Amino acid sequence: MQVILLEKIVNVGNLGDVVRVRDGYARNFLIPQKKARRATEAALKEFEQRRAELERVQAERLAAAQALAGRMEGLVLNMLQKAGVDGRLFGSVTNMDIATALVEKGFEGVAKSQVRLPDGAIKAIGEYQVQVALHPDVVSDILIKVEGELV
Repeated sequence: MQVILLEKIVNVGNLGDVVRVRDGYARNFLIPQKKARRATEAALKEFEQRRAELERVQAERLAAAQALAGRMEGLVLNMLQKAGVDGRLFGSVTNMDIATALVEKGFEGVAKSQVRLPDGAIKAIGEYQVQVALHPDVVSDILIKVEGELV
């Protein structure tokens, strides 16, 4: 299916690109999330009329993400979890736990889907580098220190 992208999408294209994507991806994700529209003649004309407005909104999102990333620079999050004597956690630290801790620290608008754990959930005590993708062009690195609470 051919769609017009209404915002930048990683590994797909930039704002205003007409791209061919799989039907299910377009129908189930891009179109309902208002990230794209079907590429018809009427939609192309309407997009060209609204292009300046969409570019302005995209620029505002990018500026807000860059400001948030600047505040996150050098951030260290301490997570306290129950652990055994060997350093393994009872359970794990997930991207949901990290996103919740970031919101509690005052970083509003960080969703669990934006937290990227390179090796999956954290299952042991230690320090871990984690990426937070605030925007397709803005990725911030934070340090997670997982400390054990003996049971």
